[in-house]
Amino acid sequence: MQDLTEGSISRHLVKLAVPIAIGMVFQTLYYLVDLFFVGQLGDAAVAGLTSAGNVGFLIMAVTQILGVGTMALIAQASGRKDREDANLIFNQSLGQAALCSLGTVVFGYLLAGPYMNTLGADAATIDAGMTYLYWFLPGLGLQFALISMGSALRGTGIVNPTIVVQVSTVVLNAILSPIMIAGWLTGRPMGLVGAGLSTTISVAVAVLMMLVYFVRLERYVVFNVSMLRPRWGAWKRILAVGLPPGGEFALLFVYMAVIYWVIRDFGSAAQAGFGVGSRVMHAIFLPAMAIAFATAPVAGQNFGAGRFDRVRATHRTAVTTLSGLMLLLTLLCQWRPDLMIRGFTDDPDVIAVGAEFLRIISWNFVATGIVFTNSGMFQSMGNTMPALMASATRIITFALPAIWLTTLPSFELQHLWYLSVGTVALQAVVSWWLLSTEFRKRLGGAPAREAVPSEA
Repeated sequence: MQDLTEGSISRHLVKLAVPIAIGMVFQTLYYLVDLFFVGQLGDAAVAGLTSAGNVGFLIMAVTQILGVGTMALIAQASGRKDREDANLIFNQSLGQAALCSLGTVVFGYLLAGPYMNTLGADAATIDAGMTYLYWFLPGLGLQFALISMGSALRGTGIVNPTIVVQVSTVVLNAILSPIMIAGWLTGRPMGLVGAGLSTTISVAVAVLMMLVYFVRLERYVVFNVSMLRPRWGAWKRILAVGLPPGGEFALLFVYMAVIYWVIRDFGSAAQAGFGVGSRVMHAIFLPAMAIAFATAPVAGQNFGAGRFDRVRATHRTAVTTLSGLMLLLTLLCQWRPDLMIRGFTDDPDVIAVGAEFLRIISWNFVATGIVFTNSGMFQSMGNTMPALMASATRIITFALPAIWLTTLPSFELQHLWYLSVGTVALQAVVSWWLLSTEFRKRLGGAPAREAVPSEA
């Protein structure tokens, strides 16, 4: 375990955020590699891949329930130096992961058809998406075990093993994708079957590597058969913290689904352009997400230890750092957004849609960074409902006007992107207000140990 309740807050954030960012970069390459080779198969294949891949947001919503609940409770237990409770939460989390994996595979296969028929722009896109999902779903199911183990380590202040696993499996996927998608070396291209299968194989290897680490090297949170039996008190604790973040990601799934539904009448090129642009955007968000991910365990351990001065200092440091970084990324997207799209397609229509999306949506980068950081702070204190409320505000103010815009004869895609920018700004304001309220309730009246500045 890494003790985050003493020493420099800035140093702790950097020490955690840098390897997390590296892992996220490689994790993004995971999907971008597939996107690159699938892009050679045409617009319908790209649109099918990105539409089907949106299911990942829904699964991510469920993994967030598990991951955030596990990380927050273990971070607080580590701050209290309560190893027994940390181990109880870890093993109960593994049991929940097994059930979620089974549910993902079973319900995924049952609902894949209705899902693609709802979002697909045409028959070719629907067929492509179904093909990809069939082989992608087992990999999605295995994500739960991976998230459970990685979140447990992050709660104890340890991230390097997870990063090593991520990098290793991305390298494996980068090797498998051209072989299985394009038929390199074999001369037998598998197309979208290969895209889904290579991802599933890589995730399976990642799970195996994490299991080996926990069995052979981890000493603070460990497998304990006696703790695997369901204990409803522990389950309720995990769910109480994790359900609101899961709801946040479910709302993100709704957000993406609304966009795909709205733009389907613009054709597969529009869906492909948005799909590529949104994946590039998620890659750009990685630094912000890394800092937010690092914020939660640092603030969580200090909250569990009663170091409320350091909780506030963690938030100040993270917000300041993130805002400056996201402003630089905004300027990058304003310069030549088309350059970031051209690496994945040579279709001028797809490039035009993706570049315009990035140029407009980049105006919400700073606000997004604030939202990410505030969400991490809510997680650290074990009350994630305010973050869900802020996300719900955004979705309601986006979805209803977006549907209304489709009724206007003058409706164009850029109207959708401007609407998104405005609603993210609103979400940031609501999130900030709710966090200020939470600070006053949870930190304001409690005695603080000596004040520790963020740079100390």
